[in-house]
Amino acid sequence: MAAPQRSYALSPAHARLLRASALDEDVSRLKYVSGAREEALRRLGIERVGDLLLHIPRRYLDFSHAYTVEDAPLGEVSTIVATVDRVLEKHPRPRLSVVEVSLIDETGVIQAAFFRQPWLARDIKPGDRLALMGKVEFAFGFKQMSSPHFEKLDERAQSGSIMPVHPVGEGISVAWMRRIVSGALERTDGFVDALPARIRARRHLMSISRALRSIHFPTSFDERDEARQRLAYDELLFLQLALRLRNDANLLDVHPVAHVPGAHVAALRDALPFSFTDEQERAVGEILNDMAEGGHVMNRLLLGDVGTGKTAVACMALAAVADSHTQACVMAPTSVLAQQYAVKCGPLLDQAGISWALLTGATPADERASIEERLASGELTVLFGTHAVLSEDVVFKRLTLVVIDEQHRFGVNQRNALRAKGPGADLLVMTATPIPRTLALSVYGDLETSVIRTRPVAGAGVQTRVLTESNRDIAYGAVREALEAGQRAYIICPLVAESDSTDELDDVPGSAPSLDADDGKAVPKVRLHSVERELERVRRTFPAARAEALHGRMPNHEKDAVIDAFRRGDVQILVSTTVVEVGVDVPEATVMVIEDGERFGLATLHQLRGRVGRGRDAGRCFIMTHAKKSGARSTAQERLEALERTSDGFALAELDLRLRHEGEILGLRQHGGVTLRFVDLEADVEIIQAAHDDAQEILRYAHDLASVATMPLRIEVVRRYGDVFKEVSGG
Repeated sequence: MAAPQRSYALSPAHARLLRASALDEDVSRLKYVSGAREEALRRLGIERVGDLLLHIPRRYLDFSHAYTVEDAPLGEVSTIVATVDRVLEKHPRPRLSVVEVSLIDETGVIQAAFFRQPWLARDIKPGDRLALMGKVEFAFGFKQMSSPHFEKLDERAQSGSIMPVHPVGEGISVAWMRRIVSGALERTDGFVDALPARIRARRHLMSISRALRSIHFPTSFDERDEARQRLAYDELLFLQLALRLRNDANLLDVHPVAHVPGAHVAALRDALPFSFTDEQERAVGEILNDMAEGGHVMNRLLLGDVGTGKTAVACMALAAVADSHTQACVMAPTSVLAQQYAVKCGPLLDQAGISWALLTGATPADERASIEERLASGELTVLFGTHAVLSEDVVFKRLTLVVIDEQHRFGVNQRNALRAKGPGADLLVMTATPIPRTLALSVYGDLETSVIRTRPVAGAGVQTRVLTESNRDIAYGAVREALEAGQRAYIICPLVAESDSTDELDDVPGSAPSLDADDGKAVPKVRLHSVERELERVRRTFPAARAEALHGRMPNHEKDAVIDAFRRGDVQILVSTTVVEVGVDVPEATVMVIEDGERFGLATLHQLRGRVGRGRDAGRCFIMTHAKKSGARSTAQERLEALERTSDGFALAELDLRLRHEGEILGLRQHGGVTLRFVDLEADVEIIQAAHDDAQEILRYAHDLASVATMPLRIEVVRRYGDVFKEVSGG
């Protein structure tokens, strides 16, 4: 009698694990992926199956509410499915092409016009079945759409369904992307969910497997929204876990120094010409406590508006480093700001017996060589500098504290390069740019925050007015009054020269009208002010005053000379770009005129006006704009009016969040760092708070996620955000 054959069927749990491992498979393992399509996917950043599943649709075509041509309501955005009857390309005037597409269904004819897209005359053919989504108008006897979204339909498109439209590129069509994504979902269906079931139940979240299917192929928009909530929660939770874990010295295999305050900290406190406020004292205590903990890498944000005394607080951290006989580096985004640190902190450090040096691109070669030698030997304790400190020749004997001012101005690679010079070094980030609460809980969730809201010495303040060109005499009158009183003024321009491109300016919502309107109408071009042209005008307007230019293209020694002359009063008017946004502290400067104010972000404008009114005399800031010429209320108007209403940087941060969402919050560019793909920082406040709280709870009971129960979380954290650990470890 033959022995019965043993069954080797996989258990359900084992099968789910195998499907989960499929997420890490190369995308070339999928059905339909080879040749040009594989190359196209890789150009989109899709290397693994998991990358593909997180490549979500940019929009959806709703066939469950599609209209016939006859029934489509006028003046409303509608979806219409029809067949192409005729395609014509017209050129009503030079450099303006219009592709007119006539489509028919069983009820009538509709015409679609596409401006400045001549390639569509080749891509759209008679007989193609299209889904159009746009506003329906009526003109010349036909229903019409102007530049609608459209999609070529294949045999899979069915009435009553919602069709995803994924982002694609050359070499792959939307239809092929749908097929490939569908195959990937089949291959991975039902895989292990890294999120514990108790958290899913408490937060009312669908499983990740269902969420991925629902975000790509939803049966309703409610289901799609529920799926996006799960993806947003995951994105926030795994980011929170990654950011917090990267400060654990045991996981990083680094050995932070326990900085114990001693004689240098006491001496520096005695050297201060003032006593700390309660807020400053609290910030000092939080920073020194973090630095004293040897098993944890400090990762702290010191947040304070302009003039709140962050520099003095940071000096205490530098003194703690001196007490540990190690080294610190303070990196600033501009030579102007780095020099300001040397001017303000240097004398205090000298009195406390702490050695320091300043290193910028303008440092003479012999002085630079001496600084590098003293750093390598450990003789030099504190180094202030710009990007020059990132040079391979700059080697520290033992770097244990990195201070970065205005971190958002540096790229991730630059921050990593500095921290790599001292693996495990504590980090203190300083900024005068207020961070909205939701952003602080998400992207900056690992940064313990110290906030200084009030100025130690209450300056006279700044009055802000928004003016159009017709009221320029008001601004110039204020400049004239300041000069007569022996005070100084700034004139700020967005460009250095008239020939400069505007591409490098802030991408500010509503900042300027488009020159290529979708309807083909001509839009007048606004001439932006440049430092070179404005300097000539200022010299003609105020001949008795000495006016000089300042911008980033000047050699460092020339910039330093101009700023020194402005501080001394030898120069009364500084015509500048935003290079003065941070680091220029001249109490005698009381008036600022900002040209083309709509071309600057809220953070920049708020920081700029903080340059005046820093002394006993009140400051006045005049923002010149073209935005008020528009009849409709624009985003630019709303932004500028907010600056007139309030000087509260935190209130402005929340407004900028509402106007811009997370793309660029008050200038906080990620520069290659972590970006949020599924999270809406304005709408997802509850999800952000929930993920923040859950991350803290998880790490409270499993601090390194090494238990069996939390291992899936750990694997997903490394899969998504492994690179964030390199910033601390230097690896």
